[in-house]
Amino acid sequence: MSRLSGKIAVVVGGHGGIGGAIAERFAAEGATVYATSRRADEGEVELGAGRLRARRVDASDLTALAAFFEAVRREAGRVDLLAVNAGISEFATLDDVSEDHFDRTFDLNVRALLFAAKAATAIMPDGGSIVLVGSIAGAIGTKGYGVYGATKAAVRSFARTWANELAPRNIRVNVVAPGPTDTAMMAAASEEVRETLNKLIPLGRMARADEVASAALFLASDQSSFITGAELPVDGGMAQV
Repeated sequence: MSRLSGKIAVVVGGHGGIGGAIAERFAAEGATVYATSRRADEGEVELGAGRLRARRVDASDLTALAAFFEAVRREAGRVDLLAVNAGISEFATLDDVSEDHFDRTFDLNVRALLFAAKAATAIMPDGGSIVLVGSIAGAIGTKGYGVYGATKAAVRSFARTWANELAPRNIRVNVVAPGPTDTAMMAAASEEVRETLNKLIPLGRMARADEVASAALFLASDQSSFITGAELPVDGGMAQV
């Protein structure tokens, strides 16, 4: 079944890890997906029932981001679905945090997300859908990740406000909030860290990127047509029980 057949989707931060899994899943479900990344090789491939178009864009560069959305408008005419995944997570306690750390994290995790949503909704028909990738870190207060957690709390707040503002256009805004996820970034962690995290998760393991993508697909598709302003945790129960 092609749940996104004929849709034009943008995935900001759509190369590798969770963002890459979302972009590939959207394409497999029939969408034409524009997936941005600072590192991706530009190109286009058929994937399932849809197409995946990789574009090299630094989402924290607002000029480049605006130019990208203008290019999508010229090529496709609209954006039906937006997923924003671009973000960074760096360790810094209150004692160690610097202005550079704060600015770098908020610039990508919050500022870029805000202006990606603004640009997308300017060319989004009524009835569109926005999925923001948050994190349970926005609610649980992980030591050393205060700035990162604050950015994800901001994402949750934006979703509530935008859901209200965009409701007259029947544009839905939701958050998918992963817990620890088995991506390349997590693979770099020590075995001790991974084992500690697994013990904190009731289901006893980390999420797979494709499981987060399945949740994003649900929120993007008409299967969640009466859901807006919500947050869907994909954390194996870590922050829930």
